[in-house]
Amino acid sequence: MGTLKTEPARSRPDLLAAPVAAALGQWPAEAPVDVDDVLVAPIDADLADTAAFCAAYEVRLDESANCVVVAGKREGVVRYAACVVLATTRADVNGVVRRMLDVRKASFAPMADAVELTGMEYGGITPVGLPAQWPILVDARVVATPHVIIGSGVRHSKIALPGPAVGALPHAVVLEGLAV
Repeated sequence: MGTLKTEPARSRPDLLAAPVAAALGQWPAEAPVDVDDVLVAPIDADLADTAAFCAAYEVRLDESANCVVVAGKREGVVRYAACVVLATTRADVNGVVRRMLDVRKASFAPMADAVELTGMEYGGITPVGLPAQWPILVDARVVATPHVIIGSGVRHSKIALPGPAVGALPHAVVLEGLAV
């Protein structure tokens, strides 16, 4: 995990957005990964964007995952989902994601909406602690990665966790071909 200095995330709520800390506090005992295997590391907030982060902390792009909020409208109702893909790929928003949301057109949610609805900082949004009604679409390559680095809900830290844990989050759907 590069040069990151990690510790159990539950022990550092100051490095987590409130919804992320709450989700870790309710981590199911039957989850395939123990909550103490979810780690957090402080980082420079100015280096939170993927390319800068990976370069500064010597984390490979194929160990770094991005979580993006996608929206689409059907019958006047906006439907949201989170997509988790490795940094070496991008989500197939107008193919796989659009079909999963059952909308005519899907696109990245506006920044203000994503921040307000998640309670997280833009550039730090993570699949841990998202609104319960949102599906979390996870590319199968993320789950196959031994450990991934993702946002923590804030820009001044990152979470490290086993890839299989991302696929085991509540409302997660693991998909082959989500990312291209």
